Amino acid sequence: MNKLFFNLVTKRIVATLSALLVIAIGCGAGVWQLSRANTKIALAANLQARQQMPILSANAGPWTLEEVSERRMIARGQYIPEAAVWLDNRPRPIPPAGSAIAQSGFYLMMPLRLEGKDEVLWVNRGWAPRNNENRETLPPVHTLNKVVNVEGIVFAHPGKVFELGSGKITADINKPRIEQNFDLVAEGKAHSWAQSPFILRELEVGTEDGLLRDWAPLTSGVDRHYAYAFQWFALAFAGFLFWLLSGLRQYKRQELTNGD
Repeated sequence: MNKLFFNLVTKRIVATLSALLVIAIGCGAGVWQLSRANTKIALAANLQARQQMPILSANAGPWTLEEVSERRMIARGQYIPEAAVWLDNRPRPIPPAGSAIAQSGFYLMMPLRLEGKDEVLWVNRGWAPRNNENRETLPPVHTLNKVVNVEGIVFAHPGKVFELGSGKITADINKPRIEQNFDLVAEGKAHSWAQSPFILRELEVGTEDGLLRDWAPLTSGVDRHYAYAFQWFALAFAGFLFWLLSGLRQYKRQELTNGD
């Protein structure tokens, strides 16, 4: 046994170190993918628990982000459609059945002037597909010109995508515009109005406005993390197996040579 260990390890230092490196990388990456999956599951469970708490009223504020984050909230007010921001390069939250490729489109961010308060609340009203023939053409969306009730979930921001440049607001803020990302603080400064320190992601409540709100659950992607973890662990096992079998093959050849 000592002789076998000597031939597998001591006489194959480079191969052993290479195998250990592959095993370490594979196991480390696999554990990291599992931790990502567990984190998503925990976040989803926390979100579900917070959504079961009593529904808050935006008009009863002021509220801080810490007080209302991931809570259900109802806001009553009137939209300001001329200040809308269309967030580009946003895939459809849940692709249609049978489609493996997510369709690209926009999130519509629109300020809602709260009734009875000198305050604005930004609402992520939903997703709309992009015009593939003309990227500058905005999707048709119906906005009621009256006071409405909006129900949704509170978040810090609508999500971010990679963006080149500073992301400063350079377009006319008095008409709808297309942006890559949404900066809540910058919007407040640009419009010089008081606003809530969070956004409201609208829930589907039967409104026929041309927007989709089939938001993907926070657990989306968990299966992918498990698949990646399996691949990394398989790579680590394959590295160990290759090191072991190649060493045993070399050991047997040496034994046969010595026997001759």
